[in-house]
Amino acid sequence: MNDSTVPSLRRLLICAAGVVLLAVASINLAGVAHAEADRTITSNLTGTHNGYFFSYWKDNGNVTMKLGAGGSYSVQWSGINNTVVGKGWKPGSSHTVNYSGSFSPNGNGYLALYGWTTNPLIEYYIVENFGNYNPSSGTTRLGSVTTDGSTYDIYRTQRVNQPSIIGNATFYQYWSVRQQHRTGGTITTANHFNAWSRLGLTLGQHDYQILATEGYQSSGSSNITVSEGTSPTTPTSPPTSPSSPPTSPSTPPTSPSTPPTTPGGTAGACKVTNSVSAWNSGLTDNITITNTGSTAINGWSLKFNLGSGQTITSGWNASFSPSSGQVTATNAGYNGAIPPGGSTTIGFQANHSGNSAAPTGFTLNGAACS
Repeated sequence: MNDSTVPSLRRLLICAAGVVLLAVASINLAGVAHAEADRTITSNLTGTHNGYFFSYWKDNGNVTMKLGAGGSYSVQWSGINNTVVGKGWKPGSSHTVNYSGSFSPNGNGYLALYGWTTNPLIEYYIVENFGNYNPSSGTTRLGSVTTDGSTYDIYRTQRVNQPSIIGNATFYQYWSVRQQHRTGGTITTANHFNAWSRLGLTLGQHDYQILATEGYQSSGSSNITVSEGTSPTTPTSPPTSPSSPPTSPSTPPTSPSTPPTTPGGTAGACKVTNSVSAWNSGLTDNITITNTGSTAINGWSLKFNLGSGQTITSGWNASFSPSSGQVTATNAGYNGAIPPGGSTTIGFQANHSGNSAAPTGFTLNGAACS
């Protein structure tokens, strides 16, 4: 071997080793570049962070959301009317979701897998935990599904001319509310979607889906980490339906479980009673309609004058239109028939600007009520 070739070979080996070291360093740097720094959000915003979609929304008050590694976030809120924040995916899907963390509301708050669909426009909640207000209070239970170690009660409510992902609109909300609260575990999303579908609650094209912290006229904090789980499993038990629909809700909100029937029954004598519960900027009213005539009412339309400055935001056991002024409530599919001496109870939640008076001027199918 010619000795003069040795230095050249050594130089080639050194250069090759340098190239390898540079490549390894580049790979490491690229990996670091994908890990975004923690980020603090204090105003309405959506986007992506560390591979997850995030959403921050409030209508007023103090809400500080911190986006952390992967699917983690924390939030503190106070002095708010309503806020919803979280991390997840866009679009959402029926994938299984894992989550863990802490949830500490002081008052009304929800911890839920939360999302939207379009065509139809649907806002949905799989509620895992909540504060001092159960979102199913006063609503009509449509059925249940048992999955992931608990029974979830299923409800549908309606929002009238309220904020949505397409602006103010009227739309349905679907709810699965867990009976045994928790702050961590697996949500087999497909089991809820399938249970809703069997009960006639149809979802549309998925928009975003987040593991959300929601606060309503409250304060509190949460610290949550969310991730995608494994393939869906079969529900522990199939969805069930109640043997008969409840007829006496006490507080907000719900809407008909099936399309309303066309009013056309006898415009017999009727009696209407109100039960109003008001607070600083809102109220609920449970309205009991009694058939005091001698013939059955088969399909009804109740008209009344809403108090000045009041706007209906949701209702139960009837559909309400419009949301202010002279309002018409139309029966649900299950309460259109009122026998002589029988009654049914409907209700609504409304905002007010100081006037919390009960509605007046009730007429049922065109006949004045006492």
